Amino acid sequence: MPFFNIFSNKENTQEKKQKIIVDNREKNSLVPSELSKLNFNIEFKHLPVADYIINDIAIERKTISDLKSSVINKRIFTQMLELKQYPLHFLVIEGLNKDEFNSGIIHENALRGFILSAQIDYNIPLIFSENEKETALYLSILAKRKNNKEISIRAKKISLNKKEQLQYILEGFPNIGPVKAKALIRKFKSLKNIFTASELELEDILGKKTKEFKSLLD
Repeated sequence: MPFFNIFSNKENTQEKKQKIIVDNREKNSLVPSELSKLNFNIEFKHLPVADYIINDIAIERKTISDLKSSVINKRIFTQMLELKQYPLHFLVIEGLNKDEFNSGIIHENALRGFILSAQIDYNIPLIFSENEKETALYLSILAKRKNNKEISIRAKKISLNKKEQLQYILEGFPNIGPVKAKALIRKFKSLKNIFTASELELEDILGKKTKEFKSLLD
């Protein structure tokens, strides 16, 4: 006659919910809610890097509006470098439809340039998602993969050295990319010297954009 242990833990008869670690800033998103509906255990934490950690994979999620702002202030490029601290990682771009792509605060070709740069220069895989529900579906499928491994979540924000900080600030100005920013730093050595330089002194590097640069400072 078989013996049934009525005192056994219920967890032994049920499949344990798989854990997904979510950054606190994602609480305003519907993605964690959708993941909960799919029977995942959501654990909110302060993540210095990435929005979601699933076993050994770090995921950064960007809505199209957030992505555009991040491209303009160049924050996304630092975030991609930070994301690469994890051996496996990718970027989810959410809500990328034709209307969103062609409207807003950034020209569509600048956005196309970022998409190419992310994959070619930074080797960051991209996934395009229609909405929060589809993002959750991608994450749920990823979480069910059997070959994932647990890793540390102790990635950290990247600290820029002084020269990199100067370049970062200068690249925030319109029409100043990394080449011009580095040239300004080599010639003038400090932000104070750059900002107080005459138009004539700046023209060698900034050319026709010198007046626009000086007008922003003034």
